[in-house]
Amino acid sequence: MNSSFSRRDFLKVSGSTVALAAVVPSAFSQPAKKREIKKAIMWGTVAMKGSILEKFTAVKNAGFAGVEATSHPDREEIFAAAKATGLKVPSVCCDTHWAHNLASPDAEERKRGFDGLTLALQDAKKFGASSVLFVPCSVNENVSYGDAYLRSQEELRKALPIAEECGVKIAIENVWNNFLLSPLEMARYIDEFKSPWIGSHFDVGNVLRYGWPEQWIPVLGKRIQKFHIKEFSRKKMQNAGLAKGFDVNLLEGDNDWPAVMKAVDGIGYDGWFIAEQRGADSPEGLKKISDAMDKILAS
Repeated sequence: MNSSFSRRDFLKVSGSTVALAAVVPSAFSQPAKKREIKKAIMWGTVAMKGSILEKFTAVKNAGFAGVEATSHPDREEIFAAAKATGLKVPSVCCDTHWAHNLASPDAEERKRGFDGLTLALQDAKKFGASSVLFVPCSVNENVSYGDAYLRSQEELRKALPIAEECGVKIAIENVWNNFLLSPLEMARYIDEFKSPWIGSHFDVGNVLRYGWPEQWIPVLGKRIQKFHIKEFSRKKMQNAGLAKGFDVNLLEGDNDWPAVMKAVDGIGYDGWFIAEQRGADSPEGLKKISDAMDKILAS
């Protein structure tokens, strides 16, 4: 792979990206339609005590319509709780993508990562989810950026027939993995698969470390399958440490939610907003997050 990014490469990022300047302003000027976005919460953030069924019940009582499940040994109990409460499972978060780097130089580690993705796709089919949240790889001292790009794409191409068979899309999340650090690059990475079975799981809070979500959303556009909703404070990051930036409630960080929602409306999104936010450790905490999401959706 030629590592240089030529003018031709830039223009080839995608047809929709090339046309961005012409399309996005007119899209934003359209009258706002009633938003059909539905609220869910990431299962891994629900930290209150109780059984899985009790937690699902508390989530529903707080006003959520769904739960983003995690692919792990409790899948049968999660499936039963979702059925009992009527909560939807719009997305499944793969639970092996951090432990087993899909771009590792170790073939066995890559296989474990691939097997984890396969299991998540199968779980998503069982749950009726339309996408799997997946971190494709991490760049580190042992995995170069170029190798990460090539190896992760090679492994993901093997998974695309499985995704199609399951009827579930692989949704690449923007995370702090030192990889895909701009929306143009993420769009290019996704488009190079030339497949409808891969897209983006866009995390609003993760971007604030080095950018603005309202600038990413128009570029990623229809590639976005789901949104993670969470807050981030650059001031806390600078004063207390990187991870402390997340130590802030919804509506109290640096997200410009009206600008974010304008961008969301501009791409015509009407899917799921999934909270990945601190504070989901009690019924009251769940309700506070749910109410804050209602304010965001009304902004």
